Amino acid sequence: MITRPDYINAIAPFIDKPLVKILAGVRRSGKSTILEMLRAHLLQRGVSESCIVNRRYTDMMFSDLTANAMYDDICAAIKGNGHSYLLLDEVQEIDGWEKSVNSLLEGADVDIYVTGSNSKLMSAEISTYLTGRYISIPVYTLSFKEYLTFKADSHLSQKNLLEQYIRFGGFPLVALGDYEESSAYQIVNGIYHTVVSRDIMRRHHIRRQDLFDRVVKFIIENTGRPFSAHTIAKFLKSERRTVSVETIYNYLKWLGQAFVIYPCFRYDLQGKTILKTQEKYYLADISLKYSLLGYNRKMLDGALETIVFFELKRRGYDVFIGKNAAKEIDFVATRRDERIYVQVCVRLPEDSDREVGNLMEIGDNYPKYVVTLDNMAVGNENGIKIVHLADFLLNEHW
Repeated sequence: MITRPDYINAIAPFIDKPLVKILAGVRRSGKSTILEMLRAHLLQRGVSESCIVNRRYTDMMFSDLTANAMYDDICAAIKGNGHSYLLLDEVQEIDGWEKSVNSLLEGADVDIYVTGSNSKLMSAEISTYLTGRYISIPVYTLSFKEYLTFKADSHLSQKNLLEQYIRFGGFPLVALGDYEESSAYQIVNGIYHTVVSRDIMRRHHIRRQDLFDRVVKFIIENTGRPFSAHTIAKFLKSERRTVSVETIYNYLKWLGQAFVIYPCFRYDLQGKTILKTQEKYYLADISLKYSLLGYNRKMLDGALETIVFFELKRRGYDVFIGKNAAKEIDFVATRRDERIYVQVCVRLPEDSDREVGNLMEIGDNYPKYVVTLDNMAVGNENGIKIVHLADFLLNEHW
């Protein structure tokens, strides 16, 4: 098992605290493995193996389990053990699981950890039952730093591994193997169709599969570009397909709930307000786009933006598109009292006004970066740090 210590470090402060620890992210992002890592961590801390209860609710043996049966099963498993640790994987498979977990939290001597692939785990519905007694830890596909760990035995250089990471993405299952491009994308395509057919279409009883597939394809083709539900409806109308804006909003919501896409809203730097129009969406992993549309170098700009967006998210930043009068900043990232500005480009052009000039017009002293694949451009220009993508991803501090 290749460990991902950042997640254990994120969980560790909450061990034995009276909170439900919720780890949620897209399918195959490594949540089950994180629970295995947690189990190993607990054993190292001296917890008895008999006091750790594992349940994976995607197993056939739990396929017809009710919330009441889930509760009874766990109560039987912890009986006589004293303080126990519950590691509950993919709990969204059990209707009403949150009631069972709440009852266990209130009435049993347990420390609870759950994973899931649906953001209802972090919604108002959960707050109703757990009343503030939970913390959410988002799980993403591999960072470049983690990818290098997975490829520790590779003979490839860091430069080549970065190219591979950009091309194949960060799903752990792909990173663990040494796949040809077609095989890697076949694996990712299988993940995508599992999420779409099982986690979205079946759960939400979508009848017009062809229409849903076309909307999803539009979203995937346009990740990293601003668009709205109205934009999609207008586009579909040009293809002689009729769909309501409300339906498209639902599709966007359900794709977000399954962690296929993540919204990035615009932030007005002058008015200091979040704008709820013309937002962008980023795919949970760039390989999802390649697996459906194929790979070509024209997609590199969007790929780099996606990679930088999720690196910021992994480090706990809230990420927005910056609007400064008529100018746009790719990312404005805030974390407590910290802020950084980031522009992303494959190559820094001779006239770098958009990348450097847009940042120079911002009148504060927070760090400003241009992230690029252009080795010849790195340096410092009027206080703007121009850094290679690999360095940006691997630096401990910005």
